[in-house]
Amino acid sequence: MSLPLPVKNPALFHEIAQWLCKIPHSQILQLEFIQGERGQATMRLPYQERLVGDSRTGVLHGGVITALIDNTSALSIFSLLDEPCGYPTLDLRIDYLRPATPGIDVYCSAECYRMGREIAFTRATAYQEGNAQPVAYGVAKFMRRRSFKGEPAVQGATT
Repeated sequence: MSLPLPVKNPALFHEIAQWLCKIPHSQILQLEFIQGERGQATMRLPYQERLVGDSRTGVLHGGVITALIDNTSALSIFSLLDEPCGYPTLDLRIDYLRPATPGIDVYCSAECYRMGREIAFTRATAYQEGNAQPVAYGVAKFMRRRSFKGEPAVQGATT
């Protein structure tokens, strides 16, 4: 059993976590950072009627679950970084397992399980308190962002 380790660069990680929650799309969704460990992150999406995809049932729109998984997965990468570097989403696959229960917040825990020189690989679970069956699973790939000349996009980043 491996014990959890703190994020590599706490100042960077918390700055990115706050930034992810403050970008306009995340503010509209009211995404909230919950916690982070090395290789892992957890975020919360509060239930809001304005995010409902089917007014007859009160079930959240699948797109907001996707946004939660994408942001949490990206944040898990930053728990492993010493220096800032861009990692835009390259590929994202979501397996929706059940509708989110109306009126209950949705959480997402994500893990960056492989960090290559150019590509980071993540897996995530969206879930709700009180229900053992996840709402969705997600797997994603993120690519290290570079400038147009092939140089690192962030000063000090290595290839």
